[in-house]
Amino acid sequence: MDWVERAAKLRQWTGNGIRAPHKPLLLLYALGRFQEDADGELRYSAVEEDLKQLLTEYGPANRTTPAYPFHHLVSDGVWEVRTDRGPGSPGSGVLELRATGATGRLAPELRTALRREPSLLGRIAGVLLDQHFPPSLHGELREAVGLEQVPVESEPLPAGRRQRDRRMREMVLTAYEYQCAFCGYDGRIGAVPVGLEAAHVRWWAFDGPDDIDNGLCLCALHHKLFDKGALGVGEGHRILVSQRFVGRSPAAREHVTALAGRPLIGPQPGTNPVAERHRSWHTEQVFHGTPRPASGT
Repeated sequence: MDWVERAAKLRQWTGNGIRAPHKPLLLLYALGRFQEDADGELRYSAVEEDLKQLLTEYGPANRTTPAYPFHHLVSDGVWEVRTDRGPGSPGSGVLELRATGATGRLAPELRTALRREPSLLGRIAGVLLDQHFPPSLHGELREAVGLEQVPVESEPLPAGRRQRDRRMREMVLTAYEYQCAFCGYDGRIGAVPVGLEAAHVRWWAFDGPDDIDNGLCLCALHHKLFDKGALGVGEGHRILVSQRFVGRSPAAREHVTALAGRPLIGPQPGTNPVAERHRSWHTEQVFHGTPRPASGT
């Protein structure tokens, strides 16, 4: 059994670039709990809040109950559910899962494989992260599910899979003249830029190309907030700030909330700005909540 391939092919409804990371998040969470207690079971009523938090932070704006992946992940052969009545899931209803004492854990064959080959856990986690989330979120997501101490391995790309363009970072930073498109930060140590990153607007994992019109030069802070949906790019290439972002300090107001409605800085003349199709994807699939009014209005 190729468990890495099975994890890479979880059944999801992802047509037209729609994000559906519910099963991957549950599987990552289960791997983290397996690391703590290889024989433990996850009672739905006990882990429901944890899973809700993961979906809120790392899922799309349209929220789905964690009952959905808890029930449906069984069909992928990596997960099993039992109730007080015996094996089998009672369905995807929240009340049913609670009332029947439903518990879930990794499938027996997968648990056996993980005990036999400890590195398999990191390989499965690696493919789930690579296929469903941008690199800027991998570290904190691993910490959130309890996998921060696990060496995560990237699988070799199979034949026919897209290769990343290593020139992407340099092309995007040059296009934006080595300054953050949101705040203008342009720090260097000597001649080397520091704290500046090339962000994909439409994520690579969702067919986002390594093109300048799908990129933004962002400082590390704004890259993270952009990928978490606290920031976005709206009509007229103006900055969106989610009303869900809360920051009372002068620093939070200056560096985040005050950006609402400001135009992007760059790119330089003669360079393609962010394409509308990529901007729209980010607004629909990543940006959370309603945008704040433009600063000062």
